Amino acid sequence: METGNIRYYSIIIPVYNRPDEVDDLLFSLTRQTYRNFEVIVVEDGSTLPCKAIAEGYADRMDIRYFLIPNGGPSKARNYGAKQSKGDYLLILDSDCVLPEGYLEAVENELSREPADAFGGPDRAHPSFTPIQKAISYAMTSFFTTGGIRGGKKKLDKFYPRSFNMGVRRDVFMRLQGFDTSMRYGEDIDFSTRLFQAGCRTRLFPEAYVYHKRRTSFSQFFRQVEHSGEARIVLWKKYPGTLKPVHCLPALFVLFVFCILVAGIGWPLLYSLLMLYILLIFFDAARQNGGDLYIGMLSVAAAFTQLFGYGIGFIRKYFNISR
Repeated sequence: METGNIRYYSIIIPVYNRPDEVDDLLFSLTRQTYRNFEVIVVEDGSTLPCKAIAEGYADRMDIRYFLIPNGGPSKARNYGAKQSKGDYLLILDSDCVLPEGYLEAVENELSREPADAFGGPDRAHPSFTPIQKAISYAMTSFFTTGGIRGGKKKLDKFYPRSFNMGVRRDVFMRLQGFDTSMRYGEDIDFSTRLFQAGCRTRLFPEAYVYHKRRTSFSQFFRQVEHSGEARIVLWKKYPGTLKPVHCLPALFVLFVFCILVAGIGWPLLYSLLMLYILLIFFDAARQNGGDLYIGMLSVAAAFTQLFGYGIGFIRKYFNISR
């Protein structure tokens, strides 16, 4: 549905037991400079519902709230898409906050060059805790993930991710949305099907979000461990999609094991490991205004990210049960 030449967007927010985070996201939507959108909140069987919060924004935006039985984020996103009426779907995680110009940046990019699907990067907001900033660094840095989560420098082509994804509504429906049988990696699965269908997919660098992510290293470890497992599932489903960059965390785990446990090539390998630690420390501190504490936490976050993903990857590859 277009109003004149202005596109209409349907913002879909699946949520599970995160009412406070939904409040932050909805508030950021009230401050958007581009206003031609609707919001669809899909409560995925939460025990801590956000209905009252969503309804509290009814006088400030076109918002609808739906409660469905718990079935995972893919089912919630697909349900929201069926209720939508926009030209484009904008799919966001509930733990994101948008800068004021987010929707305007999306509109400007689409006006400049059409796209069937797109996504933007994520950043750490100045108000985030030091741990949140460190985890954000670990998930977005070229030195930890190869920049594959939306940075301008990257080792692999850009795959739109479900925390910040846009797609034409008709394309989403034609591809039948997310695979509801997948609990993890469902966004990469959807992006792979986009490529296979010949869709035009782009990165919108200025359409970034502030992504709060997990607030403890143990939660973060479990999250990235599942991502590592999902990469093997995706490789088996789509042979030929596994790239060298996806194997790097597993190789890093083996590299550290050789140094600290097996003692293989200790002096040289130990020096390389120390250089990598210093690189992460100073780069993260530089990106956070010279904060050395965040630099230290970023080293821990980087190792958590690499070990979690790498262990999940190795375990799934060799079918090793927990």
